[in-house]
Amino acid sequence: MVARAVLNGFRLWPRTLRVRLFVILLAGLALAHAMSFTVLFFERYMAARSVMFNTLENDVATSIAILDRLPAAERADWLDRLERGSYSFILGRGMPGDPALDARSAEIASKIQGTIGARYPIEVESIPGESRRLQAHLRLSDGAPLTIDVKPRGVMPLADWLPYVLVAQLGLLVLCCWFAVRQAIRPLVNLATAADTLDPNRQTPRLSEAGPSEVAYAATAFNAMRDRIAQYLEERVQILAAISHDLQTPITRMKLRTEMAEDFIERDKLIQDLGEIERLVKEGVDYAKSAHGKVEKASRIDLASFTESLAYDYQDTGKAVTITEVTGGTILTRPHALRRILTNLIDNALKFGGSAEIEMQRLADETVVIKVLDRGPGIPENQLEAVLKPFYRLEQSRNRDTGGTGLGLAIAQQLATAIGASLTLRNRDGGGLAAEIAIHP
Repeated sequence: MVARAVLNGFRLWPRTLRVRLFVILLAGLALAHAMSFTVLFFERYMAARSVMFNTLENDVATSIAILDRLPAAERADWLDRLERGSYSFILGRGMPGDPALDARSAEIASKIQGTIGARYPIEVESIPGESRRLQAHLRLSDGAPLTIDVKPRGVMPLADWLPYVLVAQLGLLVLCCWFAVRQAIRPLVNLATAADTLDPNRQTPRLSEAGPSEVAYAATAFNAMRDRIAQYLEERVQILAAISHDLQTPITRMKLRTEMAEDFIERDKLIQDLGEIERLVKEGVDYAKSAHGKVEKASRIDLASFTESLAYDYQDTGKAVTITEVTGGTILTRPHALRRILTNLIDNALKFGGSAEIEMQRLADETVVIKVLDRGPGIPENQLEAVLKPFYRLEQSRNRDTGGTGLGLAIAQQLATAIGASLTLRNRDGGGLAAEIAIHP
């Protein structure tokens, strides 16, 4: 039962840091405010109670002294003058009551007895009724009966405007807590957003370094980390470019020497292997450079002309590339990067499907969707994302003779990210693969 209660407590606890901080701050401030109000109310209650009893003692003693000195015939005329909000005087015995008193009534009775009891023997009784009422019976110096009719009121009645003040104070506490939590959480949210969208290959705004010293320090450290990552990526490209430059020359010499050499049994295989190495080096460098598609300036192109030109280039070489659907209009993008993406996708479709179909659509939100379709063997569902990673090959359908290096789709994915597009692969109904490029406005 205890474990279940604890588990239910965790479920009720807010999941977001913003709400947790808000609840903690508001609860703490509200509790402190309630404690301060309670202490202040208790202090005022004790002070008002002391004043009330002192006033009761002095006024009752003075009033009885006045009535005692007046002639009996004039006492009735003075009753209204001596009446107060919480007590009055009655010439006579008054009403019968109960001598048993509750705690507060006994305290009032003791104050009256302490004031006049030494000179005027007094009896205090509780009068039955809906409200608290006491009557103190005594006799004046001439033996005339006198009754003090006491109707105690609240010690410190609350003002009508006090609830509105309390509501306004609570609203101010809520507002201050919300503002404080917002100021504390906003830099953290900005940092999380910047980390989630971190891409050194894009010209995204740097994280603002303004604000408190701790926030500025965290933002400065994040921006420095981003710059280091961009520098490491740039160094990677430079290293691969240098390796390519150094390898291509000896590979070319080896190919020339092999081709000029006399025929021998392994000559053709050696030439094929050297060509494979040369292609691997070239595609590796292309993949590294594809991360820096931002170096190309964006320009506006006509979609229909761009797609038709690409398809005609393939058709001129006898490749089965057709356009089944195309939407007109222009788009602002990096044309060379987009052409390389489509080329890789079309080559992939031709290699494994024998033919390729191109469809182009413009959605309502101005997003341009370009699809490259084939009727090849497709890709297992659990590997659709894996094939976009570099050097990943499907062994059952791609070997060194048919599958290449496993960088074609990775280069297309890298370039798509660089130009602000997204690449998605899915299997078609009836067999085949659909590669979809979504270019967002």
